[in-house]
Amino acid sequence: MEKLKGKVIWITGASSGIGEELAYQLSSEGAKLILSARRANLLEKTKANCTFSNDIEILPLDLRQFDKAAETAAKAWACFGSIDMLINNAGVSQRSLIAETKFQVYKDIMDIDYLGTVALSKALLPRFIARKSGHFVVVSSLMGRFSSPYRSGYCAAKHALHGFFDSLRMEHEKDGIAVTMVCPGFVNTNIAHNALTEDGSEQGTNDNATKNGMSTQKFCMKMLRAIERKKFEVYIGGKEVQGIYLKRFFPKLLHRLVLRSEVR
Repeated sequence: MEKLKGKVIWITGASSGIGEELAYQLSSEGAKLILSARRANLLEKTKANCTFSNDIEILPLDLRQFDKAAETAAKAWACFGSIDMLINNAGVSQRSLIAETKFQVYKDIMDIDYLGTVALSKALLPRFIARKSGHFVVVSSLMGRFSSPYRSGYCAAKHALHGFFDSLRMEHEKDGIAVTMVCPGFVNTNIAHNALTEDGSEQGTNDNATKNGMSTQKFCMKMLRAIERKKFEVYIGGKEVQGIYLKRFFPKLLHRLVLRSEVR
């Protein structure tokens, strides 16, 4: 990861899971990091476990506070005097049936997973344009390309991210701005444990597919290789990645296979 050495990289959702592991791997490669999430104490823990903690700044944020996005982006920029890359990793999943899910749950998921990410990225965009350089990395999901039961709001938000950032790439390629969409399959994190249920409460348990998913260490190694190559889009996971190609060429077959699976 020589190309990332010395780069200033802002990571959201850095207090656990993929974001936390990205911090460890990027720090070990000599990147300068800005770590964001809601809970400062967990960010401090991540920072303390990094290889070069002196090159790390902590910037707590709540993606739902759209009106503070510009102020937060300015604070992030001031940490090291510039930013080379924003990794939009923060988000929340869902596990509930459409007929039983309160509308507020959909709003909360969209605010965090989509609108919060858009607000933060738009706040940083003018600085990237002025400098004629910048890289937006967005942690989407395979669910951003196809869907499954119990994840209707999550799938909708992830699909929306692809629509927005594909447009951003087209509009600002001339400004030297890159966009990489990262689509994880099952990764062994707390995403299912923290997923919102029909009334907005957390599920509180992990499912077997997530428990048996790819390790965050292996996933982040693959993700960072894709970032270095400035890939437009990358799918990382096990056999579930095949769903991308089934959706494209055999959508009815994918439909039947998903319904027959025991994944929830």
